[in-house]
Amino acid sequence: MKLTLVTGLTGLILLGTIIELLRRRQLREKYGMLWFGVLLIVIPLSLFPRLLDNVAELLGVASGVSLVLFLGIVFLLLVCVHLSWEVSALEEETRTLAEDFALLRAEIEAERAARNDLVSHDG
Repeated sequence: MKLTLVTGLTGLILLGTIIELLRRRQLREKYGMLWFGVLLIVIPLSLFPRLLDNVAELLGVASGVSLVLFLGIVFLLLVCVHLSWEVSALEEETRTLAEDFALLRAEIEAERAARNDLVSHDG
């Protein structure tokens, strides 16, 4: 009974946290939807813990706890892969922006040098 209560409260606290982060625009909507999806599974399972054992039995898993641990690990691995993909894309974008910035800076400095040469030859 206590575990059911703790799991339910944890789900509700996480729900409130996700809503607040979305409200403050500190979490992008696509990640908010991902966490809402997790909560759609966690909260009902916390209210009906026997449901987890029934699903585990249906899938041929020894216990509901084993199923939760396995799915949790798979979920975290998928999140890690996705975040690695996002970081890789951001690194590429940052490199491209840095190269463009360097080219623009060189162009501006060349124009300044040409203008200074023109002013010094006229004066």
